[in-house]
Amino acid sequence: MAIIAPSLLSANFLHLKKDCDMLDKSSADWFHLDVMDGRFVPNISFGPMVVEFIRTTTNKYCDVHLMIEEPEKYTDAFKKAGADNLTVHYEACKHLHRNIQQIKSLGMNAGVAINPHTPVDLLKDILKDVDVVCLMSVNPGFGGQSFIPHTIHKIKQLKEMINEQLLNVKIEIDGGVTLENAPSIIEAGADILVAGNTVFKSTNPTLTIDALKSL
Repeated sequence: MAIIAPSLLSANFLHLKKDCDMLDKSSADWFHLDVMDGRFVPNISFGPMVVEFIRTTTNKYCDVHLMIEEPEKYTDAFKKAGADNLTVHYEACKHLHRNIQQIKSLGMNAGVAINPHTPVDLLKDILKDVDVVCLMSVNPGFGGQSFIPHTIHKIKQLKEMINEQLLNVKIEIDGGVTLENAPSIIEAGADILVAGNTVFKSTNPTLTIDALKSL
C-alpha cells in the first residue's frame, strides 16, 4: 500500500487551517510541503514560518520538499519549523553529499529530488545516504501539470538500482498523480504518491484520499 502525501501547495490558503484539519483527520499518511524560492523554480510558495504553522495542526509526518537554491542556508530553520523529512534537489546542490549529511546531523530524514530531464543513474553514489528519492513527474514550480509518461521507466530503473544495493529507500512521485494513473505508478515500484490537485480540487478530498489509499 502506497504512502499518500497530499501537497498543501494545492490547498486553499485563505482557509489553510481548515484544509490541514481535513488532512489530519483523513487517511492521508504524510503532509507534503513544497517550498519554492523563485530562483530554482519560477514560482514562490512559502517558507519556514508557514511550515511551522502547519506543523501545529498535525502530528503526521511532514515531508518538506525544498525547490530552492542554496538549501544548506535554511536546513536549521526547517528543522526548527518541524520538518520530519527534508528533500533537496540534485540540480540545486553543488555538494549534495554534504547537504544530505547536514540534514541527517539535525535528526531529520533526508531526500533527494530530480527533475524530469535528470537521469536516475546520477543518483547511484548517493542512494545509500538518503531515505527518499523524489522523482519529479512534472516540471517543478507549478501545480496542476500533466504526468510525464517517461516517469514510469525512471521508477522501474530506480527500483532496480535500490534493489541491487539492498537499500531501504522509498521512491516518491511528485506531479500529475491521479486516480487513473496511480495504479501503474505503484506497479512500477513507487512507494509514496504526492497528490495536489487530485485531492484538493476534488468534490470530496477525504474520499479521494481513501480511494488512493485503497489502490
